[in-house]
Amino acid sequence: MGKINMDHNLEFFRGKRVLVTGHTGFKGTWLTFLLKEVGAEVMGYALSPETGSSHFKLLGMQEKMNHVVGDVRDSSNLNAAMQSFQPDIVFHLAAQALVKKSYEDPAITFDTNVMGSVNLLDAVRHCSTVRSLVYITSDKCYENLEWVWGYRETDKLGGHDPYSASKAAAEIAFSSYARSFLVSRPTLGAATARAGNVIGGGDWAEDRIVPDCIRAIEKGTAIKLRNPNATRPWQHVLEPLSGYLKLAEKLYEQPEKYCGSWNFGPPTSEVRNVHDVATSIIQTLGRGSIEIVHAQDHYHEARLLQLNCDKAHQELGWSSRWGVEKTFSATAEWYKAVLAGDNVEEVTRTQLRDFFPELL
Repeated sequence: MGKINMDHNLEFFRGKRVLVTGHTGFKGTWLTFLLKEVGAEVMGYALSPETGSSHFKLLGMQEKMNHVVGDVRDSSNLNAAMQSFQPDIVFHLAAQALVKKSYEDPAITFDTNVMGSVNLLDAVRHCSTVRSLVYITSDKCYENLEWVWGYRETDKLGGHDPYSASKAAAEIAFSSYARSFLVSRPTLGAATARAGNVIGGGDWAEDRIVPDCIRAIEKGTAIKLRNPNATRPWQHVLEPLSGYLKLAEKLYEQPEKYCGSWNFGPPTSEVRNVHDVATSIIQTLGRGSIEIVHAQDHYHEARLLQLNCDKAHQELGWSSRWGVEKTFSATAEWYKAVLAGDNVEEVTRTQLRDFFPELL
């Protein structure tokens, strides 16, 4: 790989020691693969990948990085990993990330997303080498009134379902640690990052629209949509990751300026509904059908949630690179290629270089 240009300063991460919690998950796998591509020294701390299909396993990432299997709820193990690695930068992505599962097991959701995050904050507090902490929560941390305009970083936190509430609580825990402890470390920059409705290749989670579509198509059954007209600001997984990376660099270099909270999302003009996502996947794969079904459960499901990202645009110089149509096509093309037997690493690397031309 040649010299990386300064348009998006990925060169900054070359040689840095980076700890990623949740590295076996959807976003975590893309992030660790990218960090390895640009020459970072990476440790991951997470539960083992899910059984069955896994982007992490398909890429063979456990052989390419310092892969630690652990639960963020295990504070002593997490702290030991942090102390042994002595990272410069920490990305905290580990979470119970599914709304439906949060209804089925709210206690584990709160334990993982709140106390697991507290354990991470405490491990950072006791690790003097950390210079930059990007603590990822969710766009669902806002008290969602289903306004047509986007939520700003200063808007009220809340949450109807246990997942959303746990992410709001994780934000409050971060604020307390930042003001009570991290403020005494002038060389440490720490911030929360809020993004949502992320799609892309390599996601195999249950009860998420894209992998549910792929599984249905592979089985030869109809894609079942409960709320086809529910709108979301869809963005490719590399969009928020590019924001997290830029934020991590700024926190490292100017911690006093960039601490706080940051939204990462697409323009409101890029909003599409669930039916649009399924239709795009069917068109790209050349097969599949849609069936509208009545929901069998009574879980609350938001129909509209958007972020205002003016702060990231104006202060970080971050903005989306791909429009929604490119996002849909790149996502479906990843699955089409992989299901056809193409090399997963090459498919993933090709999309990285399409998004980050400076990697060429």
